[in-house]
Amino acid sequence: MKTQNEIPVFFSIDNSYAPFLAAALYSAQKNCNKNRKYRAVVLYQDLSEENIKRLSALASENFSIDFVEMKSGLDSITDRMSNRLRCDYFTLTIYFRLFIPAMVPEYDKGIYIDSDVIVCGDLAELFDTDLKDNLMGACTDLSVADVPELVNYMENAVGVKKEEYINSGVLLMNLKKMREQNLESHFLNLLNTYHFDCIAPDQDYLNAICNGKILYLGQEWDTMPNQSAEPLKDPKLIHYNLFSKPWCYDGVQYSKEFWQYAQNCGYIDEIKAYKEAYSDEQKKKDSECLGLLVQRGNDMPKNEITFKKLFESGVKIRL
Repeated sequence: MKTQNEIPVFFSIDNSYAPFLAAALYSAQKNCNKNRKYRAVVLYQDLSEENIKRLSALASENFSIDFVEMKSGLDSITDRMSNRLRCDYFTLTIYFRLFIPAMVPEYDKGIYIDSDVIVCGDLAELFDTDLKDNLMGACTDLSVADVPELVNYMENAVGVKKEEYINSGVLLMNLKKMREQNLESHFLNLLNTYHFDCIAPDQDYLNAICNGKILYLGQEWDTMPNQSAEPLKDPKLIHYNLFSKPWCYDGVQYSKEFWQYAQNCGYIDEIKAYKEAYSDEQKKKDSECLGLLVQRGNDMPKNEITFKKLFESGVKIRL
């Protein structure tokens, strides 16, 4: 069945992230257009029945919430350092977005959003953006654009200019075009053939594969805390990227918006308890991990196998 009038919005989580997804879903539902139909699709691994029930309670008449367990096609993705998010833990959920086009042939277009967000605007506005012939729409990643070592990594390992390097936490996906280009197969072929060392695994593959076929969105759709920059006045979507989590730290930019929605998402007690229990040891580990990210960003362009080196040698990297 073709669902032309429905706006599909995909999220991916495991059990530990349910409270933060609840805040994201609640904010999206509260700011949606009552005259449009939305369908949130939660792609999950190891999500309890209790969490499914509690998250389902956030649905409304025009904002449905469905759950899809991810199993097939992921056997070849294993826990290597190159597959780790941030550098400290491994989760398959970061790769789920790459399988969306093949999973939902009934949709020609869709939105993918990370779960560490608050949606302040109407997602219909994002969905209605004309992608033309591009594979996706996304925002440049300003969270790392002022770190020289990471810029070195983007440009000399991934092979993408810093002003073209996108954050994959918010994607407007041309699902039809991605299917036509066999994005999933191309990704798995690159992953299993070359095992690229990555800082942000899914994000680096998407940048390497889709560069030149990306519509760059206004920064209001992927607004990230940055203490060295003035906050945006009217962000439409706030993304608490990397270590800038208001449920871990005080003083994070845009914290007010997070707590405003978290208060009524059904998980406020768990979120407050999580923050209270976030120890000095965990904060120290975050700091060490950030240092390791920067160090790896500086070292990886020297690797024998990088996206850039293979692309320049004639290997098909970009679609």
